[in-house]
Amino acid sequence: MSEAGREKRAPGRVKAVTSLSNPIIKDIRALWLKKHRDRDRAFIAEGAEAIRQALDAGWTIRTLLCATAERDAVMEKIAARTIAAGGLVLEVGNKILSTVAHRENPQGLVGVFEQRYQPLDSIRPARGDVWLALDRVRDPGNLGTIIRTVDAVGAKGIILVGACVDPFSVEAVRATMGSLFSIPIARAEESAFLSWRRSFSGLTVGTHMEGAEDFRVPDYAAQPVLLLMGNEKHGLSEPLSHNCDRLVRIPQAGKAESLNLAVAAGIMLYEARRAVFPTEVDRAS
Repeated sequence: MSEAGREKRAPGRVKAVTSLSNPIIKDIRALWLKKHRDRDRAFIAEGAEAIRQALDAGWTIRTLLCATAERDAVMEKIAARTIAAGGLVLEVGNKILSTVAHRENPQGLVGVFEQRYQPLDSIRPARGDVWLALDRVRDPGNLGTIIRTVDAVGAKGIILVGACVDPFSVEAVRATMGSLFSIPIARAEESAFLSWRRSFSGLTVGTHMEGAEDFRVPDYAAQPVLLLMGNEKHGLSEPLSHNCDRLVRIPQAGKAESLNLAVAAGIMLYEARRAVFPTEVDRAS
């Protein structure tokens, strides 16, 4: 039986665990593998701040691993919230935490949460909204950093198109620094995304090495904006690029072949949200 199944049988309680061979610990360790995350629709998040953000945002916590040697008032409060939410609290030593987190010096809390995706057909961008669609992103660090940037600029969310890396992988979750719990994420095959795109009435801007315009030329203000950015190596697919209203490029003066995807996404997001972050010159004019 999976870790999720065991939790449902005995929710809202505390249990001390000392062995790595404990079946619940084995199931949690297995969440490093995508096939087990998909099977259990669960994932791991580390640290008091990330777990607090998740609980504040209403994410469902299944299990909390708590270091017995590091208990403090913050950890006690999170443990109490986990129990109140019907989750299982496991009191464990640093050896178990290190093994679960794959770190020599792990943080004192590790949480197991249920995955959450927003249905694509429920996304109806309004005036002033910015959504980011990512085509076949492969690097978990890039994706996690992009999620964090989407949160920082106040964009609405992310749509993962095609064979993207799992946003609930441990590497991606770490890179979000807790922003995963604030940003809606949808996923869709390319055909389903293009069908949804036909109902989108705002401005669709894609980045492309052969884009005809500088990325600062389009007027992103007021209307809902959909930004499309492609795979780290191959860029946007042909069908996606053909469904953009504008194809833009980010100029480069040096010899680098291209920008890192997360850096490029940050540039595009801040430009699309520039009205929210006026410069001193903008304020004076």
